[in-house]
Amino acid sequence: MTKANKLAVIDLGSNSVRLKISTILEDGSAVAEQYVKRYVRLSSQMGPEKLLKEAPMQRTLAALQEFREICDQYDHLKIMPVATAAVRQAKNQQEFLDRVKQTTGFDIRVISGAQEAYLDYVGVSNTLPIKEGLIIDTGGASMELVGVDNGAAEETVSIPLGSVILSQRYRLGDQVNAADLFDAMVEVDEALSHQQWLSRFRRTNIVALGGCNRALAKIYRWRNAVDNSPAPIHGLTLSSSTAFGIMHELLEQNRTERAAIRGVNKERADVIVGGLLPMLALMRQLAIDEVKFSNSGLREGLLFKYQERLVDFG
Repeated sequence: MTKANKLAVIDLGSNSVRLKISTILEDGSAVAEQYVKRYVRLSSQMGPEKLLKEAPMQRTLAALQEFREICDQYDHLKIMPVATAAVRQAKNQQEFLDRVKQTTGFDIRVISGAQEAYLDYVGVSNTLPIKEGLIIDTGGASMELVGVDNGAAEETVSIPLGSVILSQRYRLGDQVNAADLFDAMVEVDEALSHQQWLSRFRRTNIVALGGCNRALAKIYRWRNAVDNSPAPIHGLTLSSSTAFGIMHELLEQNRTERAAIRGVNKERADVIVGGLLPMLALMRQLAIDEVKFSNSGLREGLLFKYQERLVDFG
């Protein structure tokens, strides 16, 4: 009988928390066993004081307790729980991590922005061809950027702007006011302008991941589905003009109308506008004509590195 071991990756993000359990076979290949996602909006209303608020923490603890119950159903399970931007930025980080440990037993590792960007690169580059170009992962409280040159990650950067932060700061959750949108775009443009290395990737390629970016791909694939069978997200490509056109539609609609669009989860309808701004800004500024989407990122990057035995959580 083929020997196997199981790995659970818990990805505690700013908007959602996800659990992915995979079986790693003796030949090194991995098979997904279970995938669970819960929207917890941990970064909600953190504000300039950068404090995790009680209600989001309670939602997150409840989701992690559910994940603990799932993990306890498996024997000999290696668990890798990581937290990204919301916890990374929080001034009450240790208090929250202690509560998680006490409530669930999970000893969560907070990874740096550069580590998160690099793991995104590992997840993307092992599943999609990218020799030269950019990878952007837009989360709830940050965006990770990777510059890929000759297949290698030459730049790994994290910028503390994401879908939840931008949407709440500039009131983009419902009907969007032109002045608010302009202010949000200016902040994104200014943040990107400080990354002077981006100019080296003008007119190259871009691979996008993160919930809001993937939602854009989901809208497109449902509109072009044949016999109610949409194309896979992973590897799907669409033109800049199509991406801008869908964004135009989203801006004309309120939250309820956006939530009714096939491909937009109702929990994401109030942050999708803010979440799309960074990727679309990159496409405009760098004259990039199309975007490719990836379903692989941080979680898959951890899995690949674990398979190589290059990461371990004890």
